[in-house]
Amino acid sequence: MLVIGIAGGTGSGKTTVVDKILQQLDIEGMNILSQDNYYHDNQNLTLTEREALNYDHPKSIDFELLIKHVKALKNNEPIEQPIYSFVTHSRTGDHVTVEPKNVLVVEGILVLTNKELLKEFDLKVFVHADSDERLIRRIRRDTQERGRDLSEVLHRYQTTLKPMHQEFIEPSKNEADLIIPNMKQNSVAIDFLTTVIKNSLRKH
Repeated sequence: MLVIGIAGGTGSGKTTVVDKILQQLDIEGMNILSQDNYYHDNQNLTLTEREALNYDHPKSIDFELLIKHVKALKNNEPIEQPIYSFVTHSRTGDHVTVEPKNVLVVEGILVLTNKELLKEFDLKVFVHADSDERLIRRIRRDTQERGRDLSEVLHRYQTTLKPMHQEFIEPSKNEADLIIPNMKQNSVAIDFLTTVIKNSLRKH
């Protein structure tokens, strides 16, 4: 199994990169584990308390469970992936069964910040995008998909997103084997990445 970690700031286009890889690769299967489903549950807190938490700090992620699941899939064992709700800021209690496949992609803003998780990756990728562009995408996503109002999104960006990006996410770029500029014409970088994946798969 080839394990790839894909990180980048919020709204950098990580999902777009993964989608383009899926379109270009002719392989038996690829699993995608999103960091978004591995936030700590925090069911013991009230909704107001959960809303006030900093979800852009590495401590907000249940890395222990994420690493356990990555190792299980690498050992050819299925996992029960939790489902996280951004409306209630907690896990729904439901799970999705994930069966091992040839390629495992672990994506999220903080996946290159954890030293133990880094050990599980065969290839580490960082998707870079301009901060203004990332903010626009974050506003669009949070207002349209997660039911947030504009003032809440901007407040969170100024108080947590931007500081956490500068403290944790941007420095994690140094761990990457490949940095992809998320511009409209990034086909060269995508082609290079898919070639690397194909070559690596031949060795596995």
